[in-house]
Amino acid sequence: MTLFRCAIPGLDNDTFAVQSVYHQKLINETVPYEDIDNEYKVSKCELYTPGTYEYDSNNQPINATITACARYVYDQSVFAATATTKLNMVCGDAILRSHAQMVFMGGFFVGVFALGAVSDKFGRKTAFFVALFLNIVAGFGLIFVPEFYSYVFLRFINGGSSAGIFTATYIIGLEITGPSKRLWAGVVNKYFFSGGILVLALMGYFIRDWIILEIVATAPLLCYLSFYWLVPESPRWLITNGQPEKAMEISEKVAKANKTKVPQTTLEADDNKEKTSQLKSFIALFTHRVLFFRTIIIFFNWMVIAMTYFGLSMNTDNLGAGSFFLAFFIGGLMDFPAITLCLFLLDRTGRKKLHCGFMIIGGVSCVCTILTILYLSKELQWITVMLAMIGKMGAAGGFVVVYIYSAELYPTVVRTTAFGASSACARFGSMAAPYIVDGGKMIGGDFGRAMPLMVFGGLSTAAGLLCLLLPETLNKDLPETIVDGEHFDDESSSKSEKAEEINMEKQGGEAGADNLAYYPRIAKV
Repeated sequence: MTLFRCAIPGLDNDTFAVQSVYHQKLINETVPYEDIDNEYKVSKCELYTPGTYEYDSNNQPINATITACARYVYDQSVFAATATTKLNMVCGDAILRSHAQMVFMGGFFVGVFALGAVSDKFGRKTAFFVALFLNIVAGFGLIFVPEFYSYVFLRFINGGSSAGIFTATYIIGLEITGPSKRLWAGVVNKYFFSGGILVLALMGYFIRDWIILEIVATAPLLCYLSFYWLVPESPRWLITNGQPEKAMEISEKVAKANKTKVPQTTLEADDNKEKTSQLKSFIALFTHRVLFFRTIIIFFNWMVIAMTYFGLSMNTDNLGAGSFFLAFFIGGLMDFPAITLCLFLLDRTGRKKLHCGFMIIGGVSCVCTILTILYLSKELQWITVMLAMIGKMGAAGGFVVVYIYSAELYPTVVRTTAFGASSACARFGSMAAPYIVDGGKMIGGDFGRAMPLMVFGGLSTAAGLLCLLLPETLNKDLPETIVDGEHFDDESSSKSEKAEEINMEKQGGEAGADNLAYYPRIAKV
């Protein structure tokens, strides 16, 4: 948390750090003191009105009136400059920090749908480069923002384009990966997301000026322009959009690199399949009792996971123990054991048990921080950090599992629409997170530090318990129709899909069978 106080009127070279005994005297005469977290500290947002007071024998103002200040000086011992200090998002304008974070997440929400439509209409590769261009422009544009509204506009573009980049790369990765390796393709990429958090923590530690940090963080995106020549379009998308020749050309290159051949197949886009409008598909989620019940639980879980994951990241500087950068780094580090556990346990323990375990253990850990904050000494507040990091690990693991679990629970006829709606709920959760975090800072004191953690922990625990009411999907025939979805329960286990995949790999070889994943519909010869 950045420290600051009112600037002394008329003193142009005023700084937060005390320069001399005379400077300290000016501060005492100009800025009142107040009780902050049981410590007597200089007021952050108020100063004495000039000419309205006299001094006592100790040179302290008496009978003085107080007014809000118009200019601030900031502590530069941790950060040389931030967006908060540049735009003065403090005191009465402190809520602007939450607004800025909310707008960024709102951009992510819009980007998922807008750039998702670009991806479906013009291709995954096109959507990626449109998003990349917008991200680069917005990233460098933030350097020059003169005021709040242009800042949040560019943050909105930044958030939307980030969603487009993530979605396009995620879909390309899954669509060019075969069935037997799809779990790894869908999960392993999250290692790189978490690795980015660690790199950002290190960059922030060595670069304390936000403008320089913004330049250094945005510049590597220019290297990704080379992907235009390195990354192919999704063969699955090409087939769906009537370009089988290009799809086969790409598939043959992949097969050649893997020292195999594309299996003999008849490639057909499923043009005769009855199409249901997105609106009818979405309504179907709420007009059938069982699907409605499951949909509400899934929506709630997506919202809580995103709220907790991003909220705990934003709350790092409010934990009150140790270095901000170290706590942020550890928070990113906790993603790695969560992802690794998912890789090795998802197909062993099942989706439901693993997801509930992540959510409940992470939630209870966050709730327990109220005890460590209120009753343990400052020297033992590392326990608070440890419990918060366990909560972050739970949210990270929940994020991995819910992607797979929710997609498998929905019937095929509504799966795409329902998955998009679930992702939208996650954005609502991430938009609420900064207000919960800043709410704790406004409350102040030990309870203010504990409040966000208790909210995140309580909601995570509730979400995990609600998931106990959902069916398991491991080794089950996934529901195709609304009727299948209504009767999809723990007793409907079937291993036919797995057996079919094993048989296919025996006949055509794993590499050849994996290539079948490219196509929407394949008739085997």
